[in-house]
Amino acid sequence: MGLLSEGTPLSWSETQKHSEHVRQHGIRQFISLYYRLKDRTKDSLKWGDEVEYQLVRLTKSAASSSDQQQQQQSQFASQLSLVADQILPELQREEIENGGRASTLWRPEYAAYMVEGVPGEPYGHLLAHLNLVEANMRKRRAQVQSLLGSDVYALTLTAFPRLGCPDFCYPGAKPTPEGGVSCSAFLPDEVIYSGHPRFRTLTRNIRERRGKKVAINIPVYRDLNTPDGLLEPPTEHTAAALPGHIYMDAMGFGMGCCCLQMTFQACSITEAYLLYDQLTPLSPVLLALSAASPVHRGWLADTDTRWRVISGAVDCRTDEEMGLKPLERNRFRIAKSRYDSIDSYLSADGQAYNDIPLTMDEDILRQLMEAGVEPSLSRHLAHLFIRDPVSLFSEKIHQSDTEESDHFENIQSTNWQSMRFKPPPTNSTIGWRVEFRCAEVQLTDFENAAYVVFIVLLT
Repeated sequence: MGLLSEGTPLSWSETQKHSEHVRQHGIRQFISLYYRLKDRTKDSLKWGDEVEYQLVRLTKSAASSSDQQQQQQSQFASQLSLVADQILPELQREEIENGGRASTLWRPEYAAYMVEGVPGEPYGHLLAHLNLVEANMRKRRAQVQSLLGSDVYALTLTAFPRLGCPDFCYPGAKPTPEGGVSCSAFLPDEVIYSGHPRFRTLTRNIRERRGKKVAINIPVYRDLNTPDGLLEPPTEHTAAALPGHIYMDAMGFGMGCCCLQMTFQACSITEAYLLYDQLTPLSPVLLALSAASPVHRGWLADTDTRWRVISGAVDCRTDEEMGLKPLERNRFRIAKSRYDSIDSYLSADGQAYNDIPLTMDEDILRQLMEAGVEPSLSRHLAHLFIRDPVSLFSEKIHQSDTEESDHFENIQSTNWQSMRFKPPPTNSTIGWRVEFRCAEVQLTDFENAAYVVFIVLLT
């Protein structure tokens, strides 16, 4: 889930006061890192996958029917189990006790019903490593399952079909549309993971920066039995709902989805540019091939991926930035949400295909170019840095520009694009990397391993 620094979270108004400070020092941190590592070469291929799990509770209840045969059958009721904070300490025990080394590594995710697992060590360039992927995925699933009750299951499910419906989570909780963090008419704040302040802070600050709740409207699938003029019951909390659409109003509807991601280490920055560009056109293809989320809030959707949902769920643009009002308080018209497709290629050969307008912070661009950063990378970063930070901790406001990179990662990690270009971390042996972020997670370890191996072979 990106940068997981600890500290005391600031409100949106406090964060906004420090936005320019974060941008300026974030770019200085990147320039310092770039100068140290731009000529780094001869790193070997290393790669790994990230699998996200949903914790689902299944309970049996007797079928209510006068038919004797049906009375002997059972029905299953499913709910999301909000127990991630209870099992994560045990999942992370091996890593903590062994100084960061373990066969599997575990991290919190946005929702209290989600966990993320990765291999303990990256895979390498040998073909034999491809045979290890499924076994490690099976091990991760077994580790989670061993900590759950007999009625809770670790499922690799992209979108829980009844998220936001009545009684969808356990323990039960009620939405608080009049207040709280998300102000949702459908999702209680209890579904947000409470073990790290980042998630609630992002939820609140994205809503407050936008000036209203996020509004996600996904076309409902229409068949002969779909009622005409389908509309959310009108209330003051559902005013943004569109006729014939599934309406969702909180960050959790998007960030509460699971996905399958892969990160690759290149041998140099130049190879990382090429890898980034070559995987970019494959992103929508793999998204379509792996499509696994046809149901949202209990309705069958006319789409089958999570992309529009999650893009809308973190769209913090104001009406001015979306072009609905003249620019007065904001600096830019911004064409997309923070979560969307990339906007430019990075390699020398890819420059011919950069044929769409790119909104950039011209001051940031000037600083990067004057520092000797390559033009394509300068434009890429100047585009990312049109965004404000939406999560900031008081202890992290003042940082070293040469020894730390949290300000840079603050902006970088909250641009959730289809591909991510990742500089080496400070004081690390890790090289230049790219992250493939589009694929939807599949139900079985075999399927997930197949997608991972296929994408690795493409590189």
